[in-house]
Amino acid sequence: MHTDKPRHNPLGKVFSTEELTSIGNLCVARNIIVLSDEVYERLHYTPSFPRIARLSSEIAARTISIGSVGKTFNATGWRVGYAIGDENLIKHVQWAHTMLCYVTPGPAQEAAAVAYEQAELEGFWASNEMLFRRKVDSFCQFLDELELPYVVPSGAYFIFVNISKVKLPEEYVYPRSLSKESPDWKLCYYMCQELGVSSIPGSGENIQLSPPWVSCH
Repeated sequence: MHTDKPRHNPLGKVFSTEELTSIGNLCVARNIIVLSDEVYERLHYTPSFPRIARLSSEIAARTISIGSVGKTFNATGWRVGYAIGDENLIKHVQWAHTMLCYVTPGPAQEAAAVAYEQAELEGFWASNEMLFRRKVDSFCQFLDELELPYVVPSGAYFIFVNISKVKLPEEYVYPRSLSKESPDWKLCYYMCQELGVSSIPGSGENIQLSPPWVSCH
């Protein structure tokens, strides 16, 4: 199985049609199932958002696309999602769903269906994208002023920042659990405690980089 993220976390990269086609064709040639994580499908700053399942019938037959209500409506605790795929693939997901559907209360599932209907009627997708684009642009301007390198995101709401220039107070006391952690973990703790700014260490995303990076939300 290949897990594909058309809008990559934590870089915020939106894969092009050409890139997704290369991935899809390789999966077809090797008979690999594609699990396409598209939870940020409604939050991108590119002219279009290519979907790997739409590239060809052969790729679609091997693809399960995953969506998230919580990510779509900026409500992380709204634990409702969905899977779309070929009948021969989705039937296996349905077996798991017979148990998973009990995890999320029925009213939350009904509310999700209504939310998608109302979002179309009220122009929520465009307004929400504009809202986050302004926030991302503002954050990038702030990082430019600090002269900190970062990856300009093509989608989602996080910015991956190189923190090699950041110097933390040497006398600052960290919890014992962080004593052996890398600088990105310590910076994230410091910003949360002292500045009220939440971020995620790059190494916490299973990405080992030197110099260290953090994902700012």
